[in-house]
Amino acid sequence: MSDNSDIIEDNDIKVQTEVNRLSPVVLAFMGDAVYEILVRNYIVSVMHIPASKIHRACVAFVKAPAQAEAVRKITPLLTDEEHTVLRRGRNANTTHVPKNATPADYRYATGLEALFGYLYLCGRTERINEIFDIIAQTKDIMPDTGC
Repeated sequence: MSDNSDIIEDNDIKVQTEVNRLSPVVLAFMGDAVYEILVRNYIVSVMHIPASKIHRACVAFVKAPAQAEAVRKITPLLTDEEHTVLRRGRNANTTHVPKNATPADYRYATGLEALFGYLYLCGRTERINEIFDIIAQTKDIMPDTGC
């Protein structure tokens, strides 16, 4: 990949080939940022919670156990291609597991982030929004945030 102009074109075979060559950890790195932006936008624009509780609400969405639960909810709705990306991310070798997550949850979270990174780099923002909407609709309001 020489520059970003080749990456953000929807349904381009060359783009998919280039993105498929990326490490699942790289896809997860990008997907982490995409997912974080979606969560923050959702919390600010939909949840309407006090500023003092925004950070807790965000963490409740992005922590590994919550992302693992999101994977369980969306898995039946994914295409074969999306399942493959999720599996590649889940099976990626990561260097550490955060203390607040089980290794299994962390692997599923990495898979979810890899999926969001893949879809973003392929320019599939509509699909990103569809998947995130499902996650947000099925997400329980976080009791530990008071929301």
